[in-house]
Amino acid sequence: MEEYPQGFRFFPTEEELVSFYLHNQLHGLKQDKLHRVIPVLDIFDTEPWNLPELAGEMCKEDREQWFFFAPMQEREARGGRPSRSMATGYWKATGSPCYVYSSDNKVIGVKKSMVFYVGKPPGGRKSHWKLNEYRAIELPATNPNPTSSNLSIPKLRREYTLCRVYVVSGSSRAFDRRPPEPVARETTFQGGDGAASSGGSGCGNVSSSVAPTANVGSSHQWETASLEEPIWDWEQLDWL
Repeated sequence: MEEYPQGFRFFPTEEELVSFYLHNQLHGLKQDKLHRVIPVLDIFDTEPWNLPELAGEMCKEDREQWFFFAPMQEREARGGRPSRSMATGYWKATGSPCYVYSSDNKVIGVKKSMVFYVGKPPGGRKSHWKLNEYRAIELPATNPNPTSSNLSIPKLRREYTLCRVYVVSGSSRAFDRRPPEPVARETTFQGGDGAASSGGSGCGNVSSSVAPTANVGSSHQWETASLEEPIWDWEQLDWL
């Protein structure tokens, strides 16, 4: 393994995970360099305590969190529900799905949280292993003359999810860079006659079809974040 600068740690924000890493994976860009950081793995076929040794080069020595691209399961591609169970236990969803926002307050993805239980459902024993599953939201090219029949409806990309697996360590350090004070978010929708917004923190029931924009007769469209690269350039990381 290559030597990295002293004190280096791969610690991306949720915006970077969705708008850069997951976006590039979905579009087949920067694959060689990308997979050295976040490999492709069906993590739901692997016990969580075996995942650290399968992580990318930047996360292999990490003791708290590891990142993977999980491909769509065959049963999900056929319209079924994805399997989250294995011989030793199962992943169980906790809480409600949440929107992932860009730095300029645009919705760019959806996050689902899970906890690993050891044993058979429903009597499994809760473990310290947790998982955040990210899906990207994509809005087709904007139609210059939108109508109720040809409106571009945002959809969740399902070919890959980006999974952050971590162990509850009791550390007070937050995973993502967040504002110091709680801020109520407004999910912005851009419509043909103006903008409408719905207040809230961004957490709640998020349907698989991203229902807020699918109302019949509505001309609202999601504003998606510009998919920019992180503040560094790949070429600048000559040790990558």
